Amino acid sequence: NETFLPRMREKTDKMEENKATRKLRVCVATCNRADYSKLAPIMFGIKANPDEFELEVVVLGSHLIDDYGNTFRMIEQDDFDIGSKLHTIVRGEDEAAMVESVGLALVKLPDVLHRLRPDVLVVHGDRFDALALATAAALMNIRILHLEGGEVSGTIDDSIRHAISKLAHYHACCTRTAEQHLIAMCEDHTRILLAGCPSYDKLLAAHHRDDYMDIIRNWLGDNVKEHDYIVALQHPVTTDIKNSIKIYELMLDALISFNKKTLVLFPNIDAGSKEMVRVMRKKGVEQHPNFRAVKHVPFEQFIQLVCHAGAMIGNSSCGVREAGAFGTPVINLGSRQTGRETGENVLHVRDADTQNKIYHALELQFGKRYPCSKIYGDGNAVPRILKFLQTIDLDEPLQKTFCFPPVKEWDISQDIDHILETQSALAVDLGGTNLRVAIVSMRGKIVKKYTQANPKTYETRMELILKMCTEAVIDAVHLNCRILGVGVSTGGRVNPQEGVILHSTKLIQEWSSIDIRTPISDALHLPVWVDNDGNCAALAEKKFGHGKGVENFVTVITGTGIGGGIIQHNELIHGSTFCAAELGHIMVSLDGPECMCGSRGCIEAYASGMALQKEAKRLHDEELLEVEGMLDLKKAESVSAIHLINAARLGNHKAEAVLRTAGMALGVGIINILHMVNPSLVILSGVLAAHYQAPVQQVIGQRALTSAQSIQVLTSDLEEPALLGAASMVLDYTTRRIY
Repeated sequence: NETFLPRMREKTDKMEENKATRKLRVCVATCNRADYSKLAPIMFGIKANPDEFELEVVVLGSHLIDDYGNTFRMIEQDDFDIGSKLHTIVRGEDEAAMVESVGLALVKLPDVLHRLRPDVLVVHGDRFDALALATAAALMNIRILHLEGGEVSGTIDDSIRHAISKLAHYHACCTRTAEQHLIAMCEDHTRILLAGCPSYDKLLAAHHRDDYMDIIRNWLGDNVKEHDYIVALQHPVTTDIKNSIKIYELMLDALISFNKKTLVLFPNIDAGSKEMVRVMRKKGVEQHPNFRAVKHVPFEQFIQLVCHAGAMIGNSSCGVREAGAFGTPVINLGSRQTGRETGENVLHVRDADTQNKIYHALELQFGKRYPCSKIYGDGNAVPRILKFLQTIDLDEPLQKTFCFPPVKEWDISQDIDHILETQSALAVDLGGTNLRVAIVSMRGKIVKKYTQANPKTYETRMELILKMCTEAVIDAVHLNCRILGVGVSTGGRVNPQEGVILHSTKLIQEWSSIDIRTPISDALHLPVWVDNDGNCAALAEKKFGHGKGVENFVTVITGTGIGGGIIQHNELIHGSTFCAAELGHIMVSLDGPECMCGSRGCIEAYASGMALQKEAKRLHDEELLEVEGMLDLKKAESVSAIHLINAARLGNHKAEAVLRTAGMALGVGIINILHMVNPSLVILSGVLAAHYQAPVQQVIGQRALTSAQSIQVLTSDLEEPALLGAASMVLDYTTRRIY
């Protein structure tokens, strides 16, 4: 802003000095009915300021084709003098015809531009005709003002739109995000105007007409009521013509079944349009009593029809742009508008693969009214654009300058699949005792869980995993869950990049050097992610627990063994040989008890469930475990860590000493973690977490460095961290978050 405003004032001063000597000659080129609705308000504004501007109008493209309504006549009816009419469309409505049309326009345009000699050429949007205009003007050193650059729609239109933006010298964009995209594309921010959409100037001022019912009846018949009809406008997607024709056919079938009055506009001239018209005629739409098929509706009347419709359906940009200004419900079909900013009135059916799905979307949307959205404009675009044109310095060099600022994007749209199905993951947890599979929703809800004893051999274990997963996938269909992939949590050392279990714990036999990803992926035809159970616990906290939004934290699992995971700068740390965060094997004593890893003095040898069970058995054998108030242990009953904890609670000093030592060992080990990676939070997970939380916090307060003493220790609120962590690997990746 510090450089932009002085520069604008300087350019305005120069413009004032030169105003008396010459007017700015502006050529507006329009190719079709859609871009004229955006360009006409600017043309009226230029025409209303004859002291400032000279207006030249060039008409080309589908304006001049009878099958598309000869829409150049509405330009003449608006009392504009058309300087040149260029027949540039090569008929055929396929990809080759589009290329040939661009070539024909490039052959004809140089003579016209040379004769008119405009100072500025105004080009709109993302049509192939507009690309020819921008290419010709750029090569002839004519300044170009591009309207509606920087937007995203997910088809070949994106490539054309961005190509025109790179050829253009000035930009009038509609939204803040589009402005940021242009800046990210290296365009000079002083040549970008955030104007809003020019068509909003007209529609916001004109959509409250008293005669709107006359317009509706004129197009749809006398018996139609307000909010009780549909406007349908579907265009071909040139990068996927076959699928777009299929979607068009399904849309017509759904509309016929929905049984409401419907105004169907013919598609544009892109490749595939001829086949779409054939589909429409094959289904008898033009003779159907509920349908009115038309090639063109004047924009002022089209505004009224969209404003008062019960719904609009198709893939026209009008649905995601102009319709939002009225709060009209919109069903957007397919990929043509993917990436467009939309209001809450738009329901996407991106995977429009069944008539029933489209019909259900109509049921959800028809007759609703939404808050009016002004994402694309506030009704004042034209005055801004005229002022912007007046600041153009014709003595300024044509060569563009570039910069590379960061850009941030937001996507706030709903999808029909989010309503019809719950996006979910299949989570698998291989423990020392049980094998568990669960269907987990995007919000971390366990929809259904399956548990079996973990077999002792590789063959029976893999057979059971595949059987349980297959059963879960079948059940997911009936539970209305869409399975996006499979996440596997297992004990031991895991290579998550290859999906291979390198070394297992002693609790799971025949489970080393195992490729678990391939057999599951081959059987279910789904992507598979695999990681260590400690890492999965950390991922679960990151997505669903205390670690959500925390950049650096450590999760410690206190169960049969001791494990965990480390999140550093929002990333899970695996280490060079995938053994990072083996927290249970941090040594806290040189001559402590023997650990299952073969070393001595590990945290796990003091504080794990197995270590506590071992001490409980020792005290029991010495008849030092049971105290008054404690239920007698039956001979056949196995002594566990729970008995040790209960004995300590009832005042057994021996049991208290064991637990005090275990808490001290775990606390000292966690202090070592704090001093190494300096997290802002420690989360204790597992069955012993609640018991250890207070002792660990106390040890940190007593023994940690001053800078680490304030770090908080929390117990996890998650009931199934391993399953949730396994699911989070799937959900984060498949929804385009980073893992």
